[in-house]
Amino acid sequence: MNHEVERVGDEIIIIRLKGELDHHSTTDIRNEIVPLIKNGSIKVLVWNLKDLNFMDSSGIGLILGRMRELAPIEGQTIIVNPSPTMKKIFQFAGLSPYIYNESEIEIMSKLGGIVYGQ
Repeated sequence: MNHEVERVGDEIIIIRLKGELDHHSTTDIRNEIVPLIKNGSIKVLVWNLKDLNFMDSSGIGLILGRMRELAPIEGQTIIVNPSPTMKKIFQFAGLSPYIYNESEIEIMSKLGGIVYGQ
């Protein structure tokens, strides 16, 4: 699993997941993101799944757990570019409202951020 975490401005993080997301890789990503949420600086997480080939249940848990952490500060979770299979899994998990059919750049333009990665 390869991933990239990009901070955009003061309140937005883009997480670009690549390859396969399993239990071991979710731990690394969680350890990288949680401190930023806990210190109160992050308000929006954008999960870009364009290059993600596989995700097990721990991937859903990773996203849901970060949503719980953002809830007290009314933070926002955005999921972009899920594969058709992942989109179905997210629908079953009740995450459909968080899936956006826009590109990362379009989302950033709505949020007022500038994307350097992509």
